[in-house]
Amino acid sequence: MRKLTRPRKKILECMPQILRLGLAILTTIFAAGEVVKGRTIIYNLITTRMLASSSGEIAPAGNPSASATSAEAFPSIKGGREEVGRPLAEVAKSLRRHIIAMTAKAGSGHPGGSLSAVEVVTALWFKVLRHRPTDPQWVERDRFILSKGHAAPTLYAALAESGYFPVEELLTLRQLGSRLQGHTDRTATPGVEMSAGSLGQGLSFGIGTALAARLNSQSYRVYVLLGDGECDEGQVWEAAMAASHFKVDNLVAIIDYNRQQIDGWSWQVMNLVPLEQKWSSFGWHVIQVDGHDFDQILAAFEQAKQVKGKPTVIIAHTVKGKGVSFMENNLEFHGKAPTPEEAQRALEELA
Repeated sequence: MRKLTRPRKKILECMPQILRLGLAILTTIFAAGEVVKGRTIIYNLITTRMLASSSGEIAPAGNPSASATSAEAFPSIKGGREEVGRPLAEVAKSLRRHIIAMTAKAGSGHPGGSLSAVEVVTALWFKVLRHRPTDPQWVERDRFILSKGHAAPTLYAALAESGYFPVEELLTLRQLGSRLQGHTDRTATPGVEMSAGSLGQGLSFGIGTALAARLNSQSYRVYVLLGDGECDEGQVWEAAMAASHFKVDNLVAIIDYNRQQIDGWSWQVMNLVPLEQKWSSFGWHVIQVDGHDFDQILAAFEQAKQVKGKPTVIIAHTVKGKGVSFMENNLEFHGKAPTPEEAQRALEELA
């Protein structure tokens, strides 16, 4: 009988682990929707574990630290950022102007919830995220997932200002053949990670994406922006349980807590209070911030990076329609575009 060479013998010995790893990787890839080269991932993981098995054990996947960090371990949320490049407040004002112009030109859209999320999105794309506009599929990029997909104008404005596509293209919002549809489409728009539509799905997608990073030994982080009305969806809480169970500590959920949704005030439609205690009881590290204060937002993102063994949720207290006086806390502008006259007034306020 032909004698097995040492490498072949090692592969046969590790075959059960190889098969289990392959199944787990493929499951996570499909769950996350990640566009990755499966064969390369499997090869890297197998070789890593084969080397580790020389000591007689298979190296554990993911973060070995499962210790939870209490909120008391962190200082209070306060400022101290250093502006590098264009001031964030200036970027935020540009994004708001784009949102008004885009939705007015389209004659439809969701300006209210887009405006409320501007500071969070600005902080992420211009300060926090690792990304490359010239290489949207860079494998080490941080992932931003817009679960409240109707706030697409905010994301499109940030992508355009970051250089993913020309700013002029923003005025094609919702037009036939445009790359910028009313809800995000990952197959059409550079920089978009998830196709959105039905609410409540982004956090589940984010968990799969974050677990893919763990399995592939990558360091990217995942940020998911949800609406508070979206938290009426049962799938959000199923995902919240799963993220805690799997200790997905490279995942940060941000709730745009503007207290309004399409049918009215959130406390009237489906009361979320006490929101902080709900997330905490599901095993998440909870941070609350003024969602329009860059110092607090950036400090929260920095704090989240230090949390190990559990996911983090940032509850961002915001104002729907923020920045435009007649849109602020005005339920009418949840899903109604400004008229040309209203757009003119808004742009004058944002000058």
